[in-house]
Amino acid sequence: MNAEDAPFAVAVAQFAPSDDTSANLEEISRLAVEAASRGAMLVVFPEYSSYFTPTMGADWVEAAQTLHGPFVRGLAEIAAELGIHLVAGMLEVVPGEPERAANTVVALDPDGELVAHYRKQHLYDAFGQRESDWIVAGPLAEPATFPAGGFTVGLETCYDVRFPEVTRRLVDAGVDLVVLPAEWVRGPLKESAWRTLVTARAIENTIYLAAADQAPPVGAGNSMVVDPMGVELVTIGEATDVAVAWISPARIREVRHLNPALQLRRYRVEPL
Repeated sequence: MNAEDAPFAVAVAQFAPSDDTSANLEEISRLAVEAASRGAMLVVFPEYSSYFTPTMGADWVEAAQTLHGPFVRGLAEIAAELGIHLVAGMLEVVPGEPERAANTVVALDPDGELVAHYRKQHLYDAFGQRESDWIVAGPLAEPATFPAGGFTVGLETCYDVRFPEVTRRLVDAGVDLVVLPAEWVRGPLKESAWRTLVTARAIENTIYLAAADQAPPVGAGNSMVVDPMGVELVTIGEATDVAVAWISPARIREVRHLNPALQLRRYRVEPL
């Protein structure tokens, strides 16, 4: 086996964040320790891990921090102490936007360095919700990626998964593992849609996808890691927990040899 084909353990960590950022960091630390003890080298946490209440409001904007604030510093300490990559969602201050924040995902490396960040591009203005009342959509910037365990990892967030072009653009940038922090709100058929969309993005792009949702009562749960053939390698139900899957670049190559869908495509994806 080539060194670059060594199995790599990725974990999804599921919990229900509160309006206490310090308590959220403590829970992130506890779950990260559990995941690392089981071999995880990359741990993905949900959207809005820094601060969450059932109803968005001005308090969310007040809870926003910079990328150098205490929440990201806390994540960096956890990542460095455990020697792992760590990905989590947060509320970020947006200069010039005193009444709205950004829905941002950050990625820390095993040295505690911030190696990538992504601001959610497709806001959840659907199913009776209006995320854009309090959140600024991210720019159509270059894909947010970082290397880990022989993979190129790409970032997207929750509602983005309903837009196939988001994942395809990441894949065009060389991504073969997408991590998806989410706060997938519970509701009629929502769990079915979650599983279908996450699995479809993995199958159509022949990639791994690690999707970390919030636990109930607001989130639907069902955090999972899906392989490039659409196999659910691990899944969490409704509990606060972590699930660890071992993945390999060799599996990507095997699937793409069998199903060269990316080579056979006849369209490209471009920002509007």
